[in-house]
Amino acid sequence: MIRKIISINEELCNGCGQCITACHEGAIAMVAGKAKLIKDEYCDGLGDCLPRCPVGAISIIERESKPFDIKMVKEKKLCVCPGMSARRVGNEKKTTISEEPVSQLSNWPIQLMLANPAATYFDAAHVLVAADCTAFAAGDFHNEYLKGRIALIGCPKLDDTSLYEEKLFEILAVNEIKSVTVVRMTVPCCGGISRIVRNAMKRSGKDIPYREAAIETDGEVRNNQGKEGSI
Repeated sequence: MIRKIISINEELCNGCGQCITACHEGAIAMVAGKAKLIKDEYCDGLGDCLPRCPVGAISIIERESKPFDIKMVKEKKLCVCPGMSARRVGNEKKTTISEEPVSQLSNWPIQLMLANPAATYFDAAHVLVAADCTAFAAGDFHNEYLKGRIALIGCPKLDDTSLYEEKLFEILAVNEIKSVTVVRMTVPCCGGISRIVRNAMKRSGKDIPYREAAIETDGEVRNNQGKEGSI
């Protein structure tokens, strides 16, 4: 059928991600740093995303398309884990003096592949990219590495590192990140997370302060660049 549907000009798109948060049906996703219409059936053609695009990359056109399917949209939303919703994590105890350990986590989700590059907590953020195991090995992980930083975690041994690099690149490209800290284990396979971050930083073309720490399995810090240096 011929109907109204959005069209995204990739050449104009700057990858800001604002259209993603504006689309209530989840019809748009970020792919290789550009907004994409992922399924015709998800787009109702009403254009709520148009006024959110700062560069005018989105328009409404008429073309041959499958009809809008509200059932598919509802099923898609049911398949999305509520834990993927981007949000700040607040804890009033963080500003008080306490004998008890206090979580320094300030964002959610923390799994790298679930992170939304357009999440507002990335604005002017200090970012921590940590290998999954480090929080269990480093005794003072929260105060030493997590405090004051936006957390992203992953495993370079078990996960697709190319997807990790692409997601990090998108985060760095659309946000003004103040610094990046990498915390990894000393085991050889864990070095991959450093390579992923460095590649993404170089691709972004931005001069971002960088710090790295390597943790032994007994919790000892073997390598800790005390001062942040640029890549």
